[in-house]
Amino acid sequence: MDFHIQGVELNHIRKAALKMRAGGVGYYPNSNFVHIDTGPVRKW
Repeated sequence: MDFHIQGVELNHIRKAALKMRAGGVGYYPNSNFVHIDTGPVRKW
């Protein structure tokens, strides 16, 4: 899922997703979204 939450800093969403250690987390600050998915724990 690709998403952002208006009024919440994108980096805060990224950190929360990484802390969950429940799948993949992609960080796209120039496009204003974070990608999270199920599967192996990984980040990009």
